[in-house]
Amino acid sequence: MEETLLRAIGREVLRLSRRRVQTPEGSILDRSSFRILWALTEMGPLSMGDLENVLQLEQSTVSRQVKSAIGRGLIELHSVPGTRRRLLRPTARGDSAYLYEGTLRGEVFKKALAEFGPDRVQALAAELGALNDALDRATTMTAATPTAAAPSAGD
Repeated sequence: MEETLLRAIGREVLRLSRRRVQTPEGSILDRSSFRILWALTEMGPLSMGDLENVLQLEQSTVSRQVKSAIGRGLIELHSVPGTRRRLLRPTARGDSAYLYEGTLRGEVFKKALAEFGPDRVQALAAELGALNDALDRATTMTAATPTAAAPSAGD
């Protein structure tokens, strides 16, 4: 792939992750709390390990974010009857916050996508899904392939 095109795609992906898109004005949840609530709402109760896999984050990062969300009353740990497992799930407050936040964030995307028309929106959704699937495969292959040592970041 041409370097210029690869940089252009990277630039656009970074633009999508800007704070005002991910956390619009009026937000009540930070990005990490929203992502945790998204995972627990969309997939149901999860263990810490499952949540780490879904969010593709390190254990220490997820642990810190979960502790914060529990402290804010957004999620809770509950025991699974008949087992020693403890799963995370949203509280009523977390459900309410996720619904509000999802609506707020959805409005930003609705406004932006209104410029596209239904056919382009459908094509974009399909292409984003294909890109994410390809990235999943590429990161799986990369993790299994030894690479050269990374250069120093400023020592």
